[in-house]
Amino acid sequence: MRIILVAGMPGAGKEELLNVARSMGLPFLRMGDIVREFHASSGAEAAGLSVGQVANREREVNGKDIWARRAIERMYGDVFLVDGCRSRDEVNSYLSLGDDVVIVSVHAPRMTRYRRLVERGRDDAPADIEEFDQRDEREMGWGLAEVIALSDVMIVNDTDLETFRENARRALEGLR
Repeated sequence: MRIILVAGMPGAGKEELLNVARSMGLPFLRMGDIVREFHASSGAEAAGLSVGQVANREREVNGKDIWARRAIERMYGDVFLVDGCRSRDEVNSYLSLGDDVVIVSVHAPRMTRYRRLVERGRDDAPADIEEFDQRDEREMGWGLAEVIALSDVMIVNDTDLETFRENARRALEGLR
């Protein structure tokens, strides 16, 4: 099985890359969905614990690669994309399945990412640039910067959406 790990800072365009993968019929999962499902079923919300707190607690109790190991249980087919790999420990979990693991990172400039996150208007949108920077620091603290540095393919998302989609499609076709 070829495993394509998708990494990138918040607002870089990972979701758009997944939309392209979907249009190509490539199966994928978001590690964050697994975390949110676990949070919802664990009773943590009633206990006042955030998704992030539960994710970190699970890493402390079950190992830094717990979310990767839980994702692996859901993977199938010849090619599978995993969004949200955030540490070397998680990369190593995927590599334990074999050496056909490719890391694709999506990069966008800091202020472009900030603007995108604010314009999305989701619950997790930063209230200001300081909150945005704190989120970036947290993500990098988990090891995301190292995963990005290990990338086999880097897709820069600093132009229009259609150009990014074309670049993403070309990159995924080459990795199929």
